[in-house]
Amino acid sequence: MKETEKARILIVDDEPNARYAMRKALTPIKAEIREAEDGKQALDKLKSFQPDLVLCDINMPHINGLELLQKVEQLSMPLQELPLFIMITAYGSEKIAVEAMKGGAYDYLSKPYDIEELRLIVVKAYERVLLKRENVRLRQQVGVPSARIIGESEAIYQVHTLVRKVAPTDVTVLITGESGTGKELVAHTIHQDGPRSQGPYITMNCAAIPRDLIESELFGHEKGAFTGAVSQRKGKFELADGGTLFLDEIADMSIETQAKILRVLEDKVFTRLGGKEVIRVDVRLISATNKDLLKVIDEGGFRQDLYYRLKVLEIHLPPLAERKEDIPLLVNFYLNTFTHQHKKSVKRIDAEAMQRLYDYHWPGNIRQLIHAIEQSVVLAEGDKITADDLPYEIKKHKTSIRAPVSQSELGKASFREMKEEMVRRFENELFTSALSQTHGNVSKAARLLRMKRQFLQNKLKMLGIDASSFRQSD
Repeated sequence: MKETEKARILIVDDEPNARYAMRKALTPIKAEIREAEDGKQALDKLKSFQPDLVLCDINMPHINGLELLQKVEQLSMPLQELPLFIMITAYGSEKIAVEAMKGGAYDYLSKPYDIEELRLIVVKAYERVLLKRENVRLRQQVGVPSARIIGESEAIYQVHTLVRKVAPTDVTVLITGESGTGKELVAHTIHQDGPRSQGPYITMNCAAIPRDLIESELFGHEKGAFTGAVSQRKGKFELADGGTLFLDEIADMSIETQAKILRVLEDKVFTRLGGKEVIRVDVRLISATNKDLLKVIDEGGFRQDLYYRLKVLEIHLPPLAERKEDIPLLVNFYLNTFTHQHKKSVKRIDAEAMQRLYDYHWPGNIRQLIHAIEQSVVLAEGDKITADDLPYEIKKHKTSIRAPVSQSELGKASFREMKEEMVRRFENELFTSALSQTHGNVSKAARLLRMKRQFLQNKLKMLGIDASSFRQSD
């Protein structure tokens, strides 16, 4: 939890001793805490106190926890201002807690709960609140280039957590991931949030420069150092003095150049090509690669000592195909950005087009998505993007998930019923896929899905999925 932030927490429980115990357990956490003895009082305090988190007992008289959650969801408040609910349930009532999570709760705890687990859930929930606010702020900065990665998925939450921890330090960072996943955005964020934010931020793509010129680019050269060196020139390390140097595609340089980079990192000195003057620099180095450096090391293409010097901390960016829940957020952000940039009247994207974007496999990751949205905004007529406006390779891609109802069925079911059916289908496909991959091992499937084993078991029971049917026979 950020030092400068103070969470607002509302504890809702009809038992005074339970409220006192929870307040005491949260003492180490920097927070302003209020209490409510029932659901009715909680509704009043929700409006006046505006908490970030609500720790709510499920079994209460008058208005129980589930009813309170439902009433809060119906409040006329912006989505980002709605608090996250952590439900507290009696032992053996986990099925009710699962229903609460289906209704929008963030997580749940069973009594008697572990104090450390309570604190951990509260801290993670509040960090999720901060991340959601940051994404809202970014969406409001229409047309302004951002050095932040947009997303609310668990994968991006982990990236934000690592960035927040490493930025205030001065250690070297290695960022890995496929091309187009946003490695430079992460590097820029680390620089902006770190102690060198007022210093220069210099970037260099090692793959874009011929190997025989890389050393000149990095270390500079003196006049006459080689044919064409008509004057002295400072290199990237010298230009980045007091700031950050970001080297993208770090694997694309010779072993000799790697040795010189290692010396700069260890001794903080170098000489320009053709020069004798020893130049001292103070530079934070952030590097990135889309290659498996350990494999490159085994093949003799990368120095192992430099690898460990670069990788004091590694941040891995997942491909977009592994964080698809972020696609609607990314699409809407860039739709607003390009609508403003190209002075178009596009305000939204229709359901079929969004479904095709969601189902596509995105080999070019976020970079490809950005180009796709810009093209679609330019081609769109009227106030919305349709499937016909999408790039050809996305239009021709078959969708894997159909809508919950056809157009002819609209009006025969409520929005809530249609939403529940779509969620049920999605969960069924997701859980059966995880069980197939783990051959029916529920514990492994839960780890793969990054969810509690108990929660997964309850979900499987509710959906009527038999894990044993996925186990391979001997």
